[in-house]
Amino acid sequence: MAVLLGLAVAMAYGAADFLGGLGTKRSPLTSVLLGAQVVGLPVLLVLVPVAGGEPTGRAVLFGGLAGLGAAVGVACLYRGLAIGRMTVVAPVTAVGAAVLPVAWGLARGERPSDVALAGVFVALVAVVLVSKPPTPEAEAEATHTATGRAALALAVVSGIGFGFVFILLAESGEGTGLWPLVSTRVVSLSSLAVFTLVTRQAFRPAAGVFPTIVGAGVLDMTANVLYLLASRRGLLTLVAVLSALYPAVTVLLARVVLGERVGRLQLGGIVLTGAGVVMIAAG
Repeated sequence: MAVLLGLAVAMAYGAADFLGGLGTKRSPLTSVLLGAQVVGLPVLLVLVPVAGGEPTGRAVLFGGLAGLGAAVGVACLYRGLAIGRMTVVAPVTAVGAAVLPVAWGLARGERPSDVALAGVFVALVAVVLVSKPPTPEAEAEATHTATGRAALALAVVSGIGFGFVFILLAESGEGTGLWPLVSTRVVSLSSLAVFTLVTRQAFRPAAGVFPTIVGAGVLDMTANVLYLLASRRGLLTLVAVLSALYPAVTVLLARVVLGERVGRLQLGGIVLTGAGVVMIAAG
């Protein structure tokens, strides 16, 4: 069950990131961020009573800290997707989002089976391959232009933020239902609102972008809920890696919808993703 939930997380996150990046190309960053955060909150509040659980101090604290990481992560990601290539930016974020939780899980004493651990290694290699620029021109753009370097830097910071979110939510405690996510969303939404006010950025999205924002918000919250459930049913070292495979979805959508080129190494990484998933499931 944890494997299936982890894959569902990756699909939801990947689609949400694609829609968020697409919206940010056409509307101010803050308008997309706040819109998606606001849209996701009612979805969460409807699910909280169904899931049950108690809002313990640990859940509130760890969820709130995860909210700070989420605010930094999503802001950097959407901005990076807006100014850089989706097929480069999205995969780079996944490296930090996967490596940090895996290291934390191993340090905490998690010991997956040999096959599953090999699958984790294969999946991490797949993420790295998917993060490779698809063409020499794209690589030059990513590393030798100010915009490209800025997009990569944003992707790295975003990945670190998401890595901490994965760790903190997994450590938020059993029997707390979805309450950690309530704390996460309140803190992230408040942080982004304050940032928007202080920097005098736009609240209102551009015409025609609202449906995209709604899609991003609903998918993002769906992914958060599924991740919290998955982290309570399986090892963090496995669930986090599966969840961090979301760039494969973003890359494929960018290829199909936007016509962005996908390189052979990226395609190899996508294929290797499947092999890693099979190994983790078999373990």
